[in-house]
Amino acid sequence: MLSRTAADLYWIGRYVERAEFTARLLEATIRLDSLSARPAGMGAWTSALAVTTASRGFEETGDTVSPLHVSRYLALDEHNSSSIRSCIATARLNARAARNAITREAWETINRAWLNLKHRASPGGPQATLSLADQIKVEARSFEGAINRMLRSEPYWFVKLGMVIERADSTARLLDVKYHLLLPDGEKVGGIIDRDQWLTLLQVVSSRTAYHILYAEGLRPWLVADMLILQRPMPRSLIATVDEAGQLLSAIAGATGKQGAADRLARKRQSALERLNIDTVFQSGLHQFLSDFIRDNAELHGAIAQQFRFT
Repeated sequence: MLSRTAADLYWIGRYVERAEFTARLLEATIRLDSLSARPAGMGAWTSALAVTTASRGFEETGDTVSPLHVSRYLALDEHNSSSIRSCIATARLNARAARNAITREAWETINRAWLNLKHRASPGGPQATLSLADQIKVEARSFEGAINRMLRSEPYWFVKLGMVIERADSTARLLDVKYHLLLPDGEKVGGIIDRDQWLTLLQVVSSRTAYHILYAEGLRPWLVADMLILQRPMPRSLIATVDEAGQLLSAIAGATGKQGAADRLARKRQSALERLNIDTVFQSGLHQFLSDFIRDNAELHGAIAQQFRFT
């Protein structure tokens, strides 16, 4: 496979995954805002910008933090490279370039998502924004379904690799922002607002039911962290994404003979997580752990790009 095609496929996976995550984040933020008194509700919108690393870009627009302004920036702003519109537009460009490597069904889901967004100027009010988020989630699930029905070969592996690298990054950022930024000053840990925020976090990653299956206790922040970091049955957990990235790289190596720094880094990350439990994570500092994980994930992304000559 040409390195340019491999890069297109990898970035399709990353951008579709990012668009779906942002849609889920918007949905959860609207619901959290509606449940919370001010200033907690407005703090949810500030935190949504932090999770998507869009705080500085939003400040440069000159807009005040409000549900409409933040929703528009995260969903439709063409100058925000991580907005839903920008992600779908870039995924579509990559999909056009790699049309011969993906199925017609996979192409059509991305193209349909773009057609539904291209002329939209505003997300509208809360209900309209929720409808937009639902549309994006449906198309993202349709895309993943189409990819999962593809032949297990290089195109499939590269798309999935992009998806799991993006998923690892977004899960780590979401957990870090909740733990350190979201609770308003003066609100106690374990209070109503704190509980609602942890429930919202679980909603973003579609894991409320999974939590109650895995744990007999009521909602406990350290158990949410345990589930999203160290529980392999949870597809969005950091250890599950690290395992899957390693498996995908091994599959590519088996088919192409190409191994290198990316494979070594993937194995190193797997070994490091194998040795952890949630107590050691909290003892060493959750924020430090997540910061290190995000950095290592970016390093693995760079190694993948270099190993397969994306640039």
